[in-house]
Amino acid sequence: MAGQRVRFDDLVDRARRLAEPGERRLLGIGGAPGSGKSTLARRLVDALGTSAVLVEMDGFHLAQKELDRLGIADRKGAPDTFDIPGYVDLLGRLKACGPDVVYAPEFRREIEEPVACAVPVPPDVPLVVTEGNYLLMQYDKWKRVRVVLDEAWFLMIDEDLRVSRLIDRHVRYGRSVEDARERVLNGTDHVNALMVNASTAAADLLIREVL
Repeated sequence: MAGQRVRFDDLVDRARRLAEPGERRLLGIGGAPGSGKSTLARRLVDALGTSAVLVEMDGFHLAQKELDRLGIADRKGAPDTFDIPGYVDLLGRLKACGPDVVYAPEFRREIEEPVACAVPVPPDVPLVVTEGNYLLMQYDKWKRVRVVLDEAWFLMIDEDLRVSRLIDRHVRYGRSVEDARERVLNGTDHVNALMVNASTAAADLLIREVL
């Protein structure tokens, strides 16, 4: 699938067609770390107003205490450091669209921990946008996510730009430049990006640039 340069307004129109009153649809936005999927998802939800709510995959990070217990804290952010069944179950509840408000967690970068029940999703909201690295991965338990989504987009931007953005992000959150570069170019982020970028075939739309 060839990637496209897409106008943001066209993406809003495409999402708006999913947001039909009386129904509940799920739109997933995937991509490697630093690809801009979080920014796009927030812009999209802001543009759709009360028709959409953002639920992020990162809310299902395992807590630091649990990562320490399992001995995998050094790989935080890797596919097996999330509560995958919990995320899939929540997407299923959102898709079912019962009469009650559904509360989703969110990840707070300032404390590097997930916070439960932070995002309310009222029953009359027709579109839930969810974003994260592994939404389209056809690996182990992650492959259950794509089954629930009504539509999936994937961002695969210029690699030099993605790497630069990701290094800057790590520095903003307290890492040294040297540590950030090592993580992005050789460490966990690099391994994760390779896995994520192998999942593009599961996307309905592959985006190389948002205009």
